[in-house]
Amino acid sequence: MTPTAVQDSRTPAAEAPVQWTLDGAVAVVTMTKPPHNLLDDAMLEALVAAYRAAVEAGARAILLRSALRHFCAGAEVETFGVTTVIHTDPGKFAALLEGLESIPVPTIAALTGGVLGGGLEIALTCDMILAADSAFVGQVEVAVGLHPMLGGTQRLVQRAGVARAKEIAMLGRRHSPQAFERWGVINLVVPEEELGAVSLTWARQLAAGPTRMLANESARAGIAAADRRQVEINEMIWATEDRKRGIEAFLKTGPGTAVYEGN
Repeated sequence: MTPTAVQDSRTPAAEAPVQWTLDGAVAVVTMTKPPHNLLDDAMLEALVAAYRAAVEAGARAILLRSALRHFCAGAEVETFGVTTVIHTDPGKFAALLEGLESIPVPTIAALTGGVLGGGLEIALTCDMILAADSAFVGQVEVAVGLHPMLGGTQRLVQRAGVARAKEIAMLGRRHSPQAFERWGVINLVVPEEELGAVSLTWARQLAAGPTRMLANESARAGIAAADRRQVEINEMIWATEDRKRGIEAFLKTGPGTAVYEGN
């Protein structure tokens, strides 16, 4: 992969907890905080900043991954109440979810190693999740007397249903990615050695297509809210050059032949 742009949050690469490269129209956002990408406010804010900068640089899809063995093993527990307060601050919490879920391009998480607690919750903010067959996943906060604090429970309900979400959060077990795939939480499980190529292929395919959709609106606010937004979004899409390109290509060269440019 040859990056066309590099962002390191204005700090040396060894110190930046999140970095990103622009591979064509795909922003590859990489968590790089040893040893296990444990989350604190600074890590979460760096993640949101990377998403925002990548979109501003022209990314049309985001692939979230880890440079370490584990995707993310959860929270930096000893920082709770000190340098980690986002889970108790309504404004910061809302800004975090807005920054991860409401950006105007699709996002994919590529899971490796441990994906536990807050790590799973970050993955659940992505539109799609792919996982290596060697990964292990779970909402394990109950082991320390906590519950998922970054919106994990409600997002598990969206993907897997109420009963399964209760099982995952309340029992706190570690699960295979294959189980999460069966339950609708993970989109696809692949051999570990294929995850990088497959996830980048998915991201490139998403980047080549239209990027606006109503799925998040429906999931977060219900069908009625999505219906209210439908006409507004239809009008916005109808005015774009991409809509014209899509229809013209369909009529001239067939479905799936349009090249979208994001305008």
